Amino acid sequence: MSGAKPGGHRPTPAGFTSCPDAEFPASATTIARHMMKLYSYWRSTAAYRVRIALNLKGIEHDTESVNLTQQVQTSEGYLAINPQALVPSLTLDEATLTQSSAIIEYLEERYPEPPLLPSGVVEKARVRSFCQAIACDIHPLNNLRVLRYLRSELGVDAYSVKQWYGTWVSKGFEALEGGVQATCGRYCFGDSVTMADVFLVPQMFNARRFECDVTPYPNLRGIVSRLERHPAFVDAAPARQPDATNDLIGR
Repeated sequence: MSGAKPGGHRPTPAGFTSCPDAEFPASATTIARHMMKLYSYWRSTAAYRVRIALNLKGIEHDTESVNLTQQVQTSEGYLAINPQALVPSLTLDEATLTQSSAIIEYLEERYPEPPLLPSGVVEKARVRSFCQAIACDIHPLNNLRVLRYLRSELGVDAYSVKQWYGTWVSKGFEALEGGVQATCGRYCFGDSVTMADVFLVPQMFNARRFECDVTPYPNLRGIVSRLERHPAFVDAAPARQPDATNDLIGR
């Protein structure tokens, strides 16, 4: 399938929607959910995904910071909320949800507008596949607790930890870059924001945070540069969070 030059605009693929009349479609009407609380940490890419999704859906919620570097996630109080000692967690009137993919799927089903998945069954599967490539194949290998284990338990030096991180980012991004060549318009799948974009931006943030070379991925970089101007992504950015600090790496 032929396409525009890397990072450029392409026609919307069949099965995906297009919104060419405005750079950023109008956000959903704000939905008040006073009993919804997101347990987040500014640097967590998984929590970052959920913040973006909540913003895109226009859902009001409370946020409570869980400082991962201070081990707050292992406190008795937080373990009662999330026994995995991870963020994000989303508490509702009737339940607590964990794991960013499950939370975002819940939001998509419960609050379907604006949609973050395309209408076609095959297209939905392709978007979910992109998301899982990040959530299942890149992110778990580079999670804070994994990096901490490499340093503290295995005695891996800082340079080698950085190499470890960069290896899995490059392998993952290489595959994603190849995939979006056939699907991207303004965003990962056509010209409407999908769940794939919600997952890509936080992972690109982390790649840059750890000084990974992202120049070989012009399509991904182009998509992210456009998404980073979208209000829902701007407001969810780590630096905009109330618990943000200047410590981008941390331990």
